[in-house]
Amino acid sequence: MKKLLFIYNPRAGMERIRSNLLDIIDVFTKAGYTVTAYPTQGQGDAERAVMEMEEKYELIVCSGGDGTLDEVVSGLLRAGRNDLPLGYVPAGSTNDFAASLGIPSGMRAAAQVVMNGTPRACDVGFINGKSFIYVVAFGVFTDVSYETRQDLKNLLGHMAYLLEGARKLSEIRSWEMTIKGDETELSGEFLYGMVTNSNSVGGFKGITGGNVDLSDGVFEVTLIRKPPDVMEMGGILAALANRSIHSDYVINFKTRRLELISTDEVSWTRDGEYGGSFREVVIENHREVLKILVQKSS
Repeated sequence: MKKLLFIYNPRAGMERIRSNLLDIIDVFTKAGYTVTAYPTQGQGDAERAVMEMEEKYELIVCSGGDGTLDEVVSGLLRAGRNDLPLGYVPAGSTNDFAASLGIPSGMRAAAQVVMNGTPRACDVGFINGKSFIYVVAFGVFTDVSYETRQDLKNLLGHMAYLLEGARKLSEIRSWEMTIKGDETELSGEFLYGMVTNSNSVGGFKGITGGNVDLSDGVFEVTLIRKPPDVMEMGGILAALANRSIHSDYVINFKTRRLELISTDEVSWTRDGEYGGSFREVVIENHREVLKILVQKSS
């Protein structure tokens, strides 16, 4: 029988996996796989599990939120095993990347897609040499996802993020930066920056713009300049949420490579987790280095 390694986060997304685990393994077994199930025990565990696997597996499947997926992909890349197809059964609070790929939110249905789907090539980003799946960001509210306690996420879902975001309103600040893309160069004070390869971020669809292609070798970049008057923030946030609204302070462009140099250290979030603090950042797109299983119709 073929061998499958199933790595899952037992605490992700209100612990949904607990009531679905047997059904998921049943789907894999009926498809002819011997399943090794590995529940992660903490941050970094999924990446270690992939890098240290000794047996020959024909398929790797992970279940959890975007952070779990990020760790598994990082492990595959570091181990040089990204030739293996990757299955994803989303179980997190937002599951932005799964939504962009059309992977069902129902866990049994997602498991069936893994068994019956087709590999789709996807780009992977790197920030200062560390891989990410679909988003890196700095600035206002970007620390909400990794500073919100897991027990609150499990209890309150999206409301936990809103409560933590409201607490951060008084902490808005800006950074003096020089930013260089393939065909764009900017400087000034910025409140926020987001580099994405996704149709959805934070559960908000369309915020990254139209015509997003997960395998075109370029990122979608969104930047917010600091306005002279804080009263402008309402219009800026409206423009960010609805790109049909014009704002002089919201900048959008596409690029393969992005360099950012700041006068002060800037904290980044990477796929919803803390990604480090830097004065200089290089972000690069590695085209089609990941194969993820999706529905054949997509």
